[in-house]
Amino acid sequence: MKAKKPLRILAVYGTRPEAVKLAPVIRVFRETHGVEIYSCVTAQHREMLDQVLDIFNLRPEIDLNLMKPDQTLAEISSSVIASLDPILVRLKPDWVIIQGDTTTVMAAAICAAYRQIKVGHVEAGLRTGDKRQPFPEEINRRLASVIADLHFAPTEHSRQNLLREGILDRDIHVTGNPVIDALQWIIQRPQPDEVSRLINELQIRPAGPNRMVLITAHRRENFGQPLEYICTAISRLADHYQGKVRFVYPVHLNPHVQGPVYRMLQGNQNITLLPPLDYLPLIHLMKYADLILTDSGGIQEEAPGLGKPVLVLREVTERPEGVANGVLKLVGTDTDRIYTEARILLDDDVAYKKMAKSVNPFGDGHAAERIRDIICYLTTNGVGS
Repeated sequence: MKAKKPLRILAVYGTRPEAVKLAPVIRVFRETHGVEIYSCVTAQHREMLDQVLDIFNLRPEIDLNLMKPDQTLAEISSSVIASLDPILVRLKPDWVIIQGDTTTVMAAAICAAYRQIKVGHVEAGLRTGDKRQPFPEEINRRLASVIADLHFAPTEHSRQNLLREGILDRDIHVTGNPVIDALQWIIQRPQPDEVSRLINELQIRPAGPNRMVLITAHRRENFGQPLEYICTAISRLADHYQGKVRFVYPVHLNPHVQGPVYRMLQGNQNITLLPPLDYLPLIHLMKYADLILTDSGGIQEEAPGLGKPVLVLREVTERPEGVANGVLKLVGTDTDRIYTEARILLDDDVAYKKMAKSVNPFGDGHAAERIRDIICYLTTNGVGS
């Protein structure tokens, strides 16, 4: 009797957030009998991607190593498609799994569609409704939704977005976001020495006389004047809270971020500028923060899981569930608004506790298992579309 052919899956990712959110999915598939899963990294962001591969014990079988200095979006897209196509021909996967909204996601989806390979899209259905914000992520995720065969929506709100766009209900599955799976795994790991040293050096005392505000800002749509407005707000806050609140900013490697941040904030004794942090120390550092200012998508999901209020440094967010639940607040990049809203949370204990104790709507830590079970079941019983 001929042995049953194993289910073959190729997970394709290129950036740190993709690796973080796909790591739990890859792990559960590795533990599943009758499944072969392969990882392919495009290395769209080489340094920051490599940071998390070791943390999650991800050993990609295929590394396209496509990162080049100052490459354009068109160059990344064409490189991913040209490099991934022969991999698909050789491996012949049953499924290509992608996550999120990067250029890697969009290009991998197109490449799989050309080879008529089924696509599963993790974190499907996020929308701002504005193709320029975030750019090009909103475009990438919409294109991926047109192609995908299965849509793993993190929330009911994301599911409704997909239904409005004509995606069949049978092809959408609300699973939660695997970033919460990753978060719960990471916080059980020992605290890195670099975090302990930093906390001791800065004498951070959560909810005490020397609190901390953690800042991350690096998105493309905030390059230029918006980032300068953000830096001005940080500088004003740091001056106001001298001796009371420390402002800690791990600065993205992109020169469009490093240039203005170091020019405007370096030298302020109440601001600590750090190199980009690996995912493990970043999550552990977040535990000490009283407040987080960020334009990051992932941190909008992770920080509420740690009970940390978040001011979102963007005009729109594709995670409105967090705003509706009170764990996030949109403040944009206006200097006065950032300054005012941060002071409210740092000075008003009632307002602070209202955000800190709200419910995180993004998952329960079992998203990866649901994704695995759905793909295995539907592959055996037939996918609707």
